[in-house]
Amino acid sequence: MLSTAQLEIRAMTRNILFVLMPVLVVAGCGTPQEQCISRNTQEYRTVSSLLAEVEANLARGYAWEERAVTRTEWEDCPYVVRDKEGKARVLYRSCMREVADTERYRVPIDPAAETRKRDNLTARKKALTPSAAAAVQACKAAYPEKKKS
Repeated sequence: MLSTAQLEIRAMTRNILFVLMPVLVVAGCGTPQEQCISRNTQEYRTVSSLLAEVEANLARGYAWEERAVTRTEWEDCPYVVRDKEGKARVLYRSCMREVADTERYRVPIDPAAETRKRDNLTARKKALTPSAAAAVQACKAAYPEKKKS
């Protein structure tokens, strides 16, 4: 039986992999121009994502958090039995196993703190916009894409 800490680590590792998989797929499959833009606008996109999350929290009045929850479920477990002649046969019996799920739950927010966070992220995004736009233009110049006819 796994401890709660081990289950939380497994759930966290799984969640990190789920988040990184699309990034790895896009990074591996994108055109050189798209890869360049992605590489050079990472901070801008992160700030934009955080800003969207904070604005959604303010609109809802609460934030979402996740936690690992374990539950027990019945499963058919295989086991091997040998007959008198020594031949192995696989049989099944019911057994219980623990399954870790991720559960979302509401968390109250401090509207004043969220507003300050939103204002700071808005200012940061505004400061990053010129450099992100310049990086996009530089990537487009360095890796021009052929126009489709």
